[in-house]
Amino acid sequence: MTMASSSMHQLSFARHPLLPRNSRVQPRPQFSSVRLPSFSVRASSVLAVEPDTGTQKDQNLEVEIFSCPICYEPLIRRGPSGLNLEAVYRSGFKCKNCNKSYSSKNNFLDLTLTAGLRDYVEVKPARSELFRSPLVSFLYERGWRQSFNGSGFPGQDEEFKMAQEYFRPAEGGLLVDVSCGSGLFSRKFTKSGTYSGVIALDYSENMLRQCYDFIKQDDTILKANLALVRADVSRLPFSSGSVDAVHAGAALHCWPSPSNAIAEITRVLRSGGVFVGTTFLRYTSSTPWIILPFRQRASQNYSFLTAEEIEDLCTSCGLTNYTSKIQQSFIMFSAQKP
Repeated sequence: MTMASSSMHQLSFARHPLLPRNSRVQPRPQFSSVRLPSFSVRASSVLAVEPDTGTQKDQNLEVEIFSCPICYEPLIRRGPSGLNLEAVYRSGFKCKNCNKSYSSKNNFLDLTLTAGLRDYVEVKPARSELFRSPLVSFLYERGWRQSFNGSGFPGQDEEFKMAQEYFRPAEGGLLVDVSCGSGLFSRKFTKSGTYSGVIALDYSENMLRQCYDFIKQDDTILKANLALVRADVSRLPFSSGSVDAVHAGAALHCWPSPSNAIAEITRVLRSGGVFVGTTFLRYTSSTPWIILPFRQRASQNYSFLTAEEIEDLCTSCGLTNYTSKIQQSFIMFSAQKP
């Protein structure tokens, strides 16, 4: 497919004041035998409450970062605190409101609406189900993702560098890599040391298993503040305003409903939080007219949008400071929560 490259748009982000990355929280009250996590995240995830025990008052309680996908209330954790893989794997989670339990299997925490159901099976559109295949999960970093370069994707290292520039206002905060696939960028974000924690999130069980296979080959990542979570991007298991950064690499065109997904991403972002995504464009101003019918036909199976449609979606969901870079049919876009 031949497409002329378009000019690159410039970054434009205002810096926001950040609390120190190494800020500490005060000792937490005990809720019977349930322990809440103690990993360091931004103070926007900390609430001041009075403990039930009466031993101390007006102390800071760090709220569990994971929330119920049904009611969005923070889950209660039973097990070791922390965001790392071992702590999450050894913990059980429960929603007090819904009385539903969630557990970590195969080294990822399942926080989908269908977690634990015995009879009901939910099937997503073909473009989503494709990535639940063990074969596609295995091939994703073994040639599949690299083939995107022919459509204008600049390559993994350059994409990561570009994303890091956009994420500067969120440094020191919690980053969620939605539709993470095999964790290609989740691992890069973790190794950068830029964030207090990284959550690699995908709907595909096999992608998350493949992600863990890559992670366990590197002890520095294995012991870092990185968690694997199975969840639906249209029903993110986090409280409103609890996340500092959301990344979605080559993902938007695979989502059953991009509008629902971006609305959810907006909900979970804190004020000043940053959303960065990449995807294939349906066409650009430089797309040769002769191939437009083929691009239109391909969009019947995927949600290929135009640059104007993506900006419209982001702004209609309440995001501001929208900016993008376009090269052939590749776009990296970013926006902020006011």
